[in-house]
Amino acid sequence: MATIAAAIVAAVALIVVFTRPDGTSNQQQGEIFLQPAASTGPDPFTESTARKSAPPPPRPSPTDTSEATGNVAKGVDGNAPGLYGGTRSVASCDVEKQISALQKDSAKNNAFASALGIAPSEVPAYLRGLTPVQLRADTRVTNHGFRDGVATPYQAVLQAGTAVLVDDRGVPRVRCACGNPLKPPVAQKKAPKSTGDSWPGYQPTNTVVVVPAPKPVKEFVVHDPENDEWIARKSGDKTGAHDKETAAPKRPFPTEKETIPPPGTSEPKQEDEEKQRREEEPRREDEEPKQEEDEKKQEEDKKKQEDEKKKQEDKKKQEEEREEGPKREEGPKQDEEEQRREEQQPEEQQPEEEQRREEQQPEEQQPEQPRPEEQQPQQPEPEQPKPEPPAPQQPEPEQPKPEQPAPQQPEPEQPKPEPPAPQQ
Repeated sequence: MATIAAAIVAAVALIVVFTRPDGTSNQQQGEIFLQPAASTGPDPFTESTARKSAPPPPRPSPTDTSEATGNVAKGVDGNAPGLYGGTRSVASCDVEKQISALQKDSAKNNAFASALGIAPSEVPAYLRGLTPVQLRADTRVTNHGFRDGVATPYQAVLQAGTAVLVDDRGVPRVRCACGNPLKPPVAQKKAPKSTGDSWPGYQPTNTVVVVPAPKPVKEFVVHDPENDEWIARKSGDKTGAHDKETAAPKRPFPTEKETIPPPGTSEPKQEDEEKQRREEEPRREDEEPKQEEDEKKQEEDKKKQEDEKKKQEDKKKQEEEREEGPKREEGPKQDEEEQRREEQQPEEQQPEEEQRREEQQPEEQQPEQPRPEEQQPQQPEPEQPKPEPPAPQQPEPEQPKPEQPAPQQPEPEQPKPEPPAPQQ
């Protein structure tokens, strides 16, 4: 189980049997039809809608295939980074052209829909939901030709660089060079024989089978051989308009070649492991939402506990403030009572030293004392009217200041005009 979860590429053994393009069954003949990337092939559904065919990626070093049976292929998850290639912002297939070609011929449209298990009216929407990419490995599929008004299935190997449309699980569904519908290959028990046009570097043991991804793919990590970069293409982006550059994956496909034992030795075990892996995938899908719900619930419980704790702290704080309130009010009252007591104490209770100081203080400073009760015994002292001494200074206004005009009194002696009296 651990090896299954860790490996991107799972080895599976397949013996593929197909119906030949000429309509005869290959149950006895056991043939696989090889189709180069640019070849239209026999009995196409439509003219080519492929915009561009990329050169195949460098292949692993050739190995001895003298004992290879041709029925062995590697299973690769449809979301494996680097399984597909393409050019940034360029779609490998013209989806609208494919739709138009099928809509013009109802018989082909019906046969196309029948091969994929959908209604004829759903074909346009179905095609617009696929993603255009290019194969980066020779890939086993069930291809379909159009003959006598029906779709005729046959087993095939598509060369790396072939333009295809894949679904949201990464499985090839349309071969763009001929418009043919595609399905996963069919496994049988006899070793097939290769027919058709081979290409340099083709080896049966290097072919792959695309296994549906465990859950829908949001973005395909695609390699751009022209610019030697990695791009992220959104699932269902039929034009590549939303492509964006992304970091190179840590374990891109293809990985180093794996040696697969011949059938009969480990095939049952491999099939059991593959079956077990597929059974676990739905469980993981069911567990993921459950884990999310549990995490969400834990967060809510934690938040409630924090709120409850905060409420308790606020309540405790309010109670403390209520208890401290009366204490604060009693404090000033006690201070006032103590002050009153001190003021009511008789002078005899005061220390002798303080009494002496008060006696030695000049009488002029006594009125400034804050305690009027202590001044009462000193009121009978007649010495307090000492501020009267300025009274003897009152004669000062009698000083010659007002008498100075007295010497001017002789002025009334002016009756000097009297001399004319004798004139009478």
